[in-house]
Amino acid sequence: MYNDAKSAVGWLKNKGLKAEDIILYGESLGTGVAIEIAQNDNFSGVILESPFTSMVAAAKNKYPFFPIRFLLKDKYESDKKIQNIKSPLLIMHGEVDKVVPFWMGKKMYDIANEPKYSYFTKYDNHMMEYDENLLIMLKKFLDSLN
Repeated sequence: MYNDAKSAVGWLKNKGLKAEDIILYGESLGTGVAIEIAQNDNFSGVILESPFTSMVAAAKNKYPFFPIRFLLKDKYESDKKIQNIKSPLLIMHGEVDKVVPFWMGKKMYDIANEPKYSYFTKYDNHMMEYDENLLIMLKKFLDSLN
C-alpha cells in the first residue's frame, strides 16, 4: 500500500504538481498509509479520518488474547511517525467508533505537531457523517492552508 501511495504522489508530481499543492487524505487503514507518505515531504495538508496509533494496538483492542505483534507483517506504527509530519493536519474521529477506538484518534492528535486541527464528534461511528458541521470544519482547515 505504501508503494501504491508513493506511485500516486509521483504520478501527480509528474503532472506538474508540487507536494505543497497536494492534500493527502486517509481513512482508517488509509491513515497509516497517509502518515507514512506525509512524513517524507511538505504537503499542503493531511487529513486523517478515524486514525489508529498502530495496527498492533488496534488489533489487540479487538483480539487481546492473540499474539498480534507476531502475526502482523505490516504494523503501521503511525504513533511513531506522526511527529515527522510538518504539514498542517486535520484529525477527525467519532466517539462511538466501533472499529478504531476514539482514544487512538485523540492520542494521535495530542502527539502531532502544530499546525493541527481536530474534529471530534460524540455521535459519529467509524465513517464520519458529512454533515454541515463537518463541512464547516473542512472549509476552515482548507482556508488555513492559503
